[in-house]
Amino acid sequence: MDATLHALGEILLKAVPTVLLVVVLHFYLKYVFFKPLKKVLDERYDATEGARKLAAESLEKAAAKTADYEAGLRAARAEVYQVQERLYKEMQERQAAQVAQARRNAEQMLQAAQAQIGLEAEQAKAALAAESDALAARIAEAVFRRSAA
Repeated sequence: MDATLHALGEILLKAVPTVLLVVVLHFYLKYVFFKPLKKVLDERYDATEGARKLAAESLEKAAAKTADYEAGLRAARAEVYQVQERLYKEMQERQAAQVAQARRNAEQMLQAAQAQIGLEAEQAKAALAAESDALAARIAEAVFRRSAA
């Protein structure tokens, strides 16, 4: 058993430089290779994540601006429709007033024309009455002349 322990001790003693070399290699690679590699990978991750975050923020801002634009557009359309409706009502009121005025004018003209026609009819009746009297007198005179002759 002593020989086994002695052999094991020799193996361990021969392995110490290898273990030390592995430990030194571990720390060397850690500081020389893995640490800069991790730093580059972290920077790359930060850059890609930063770009993704900026893109997401830009999309959110664009969506907010689009919503604002659409809300403004809806408000502008509503305002235009209100103005159009108000103008349409004003135009209808003006048109109704013009039609009413035209009717009043037409009625006045009709009444004036009726009065004029009535006056002319009276004048024509008077003229006809005068002519009929004159004509009756001439007829009577002609009839008397024939009977006297």
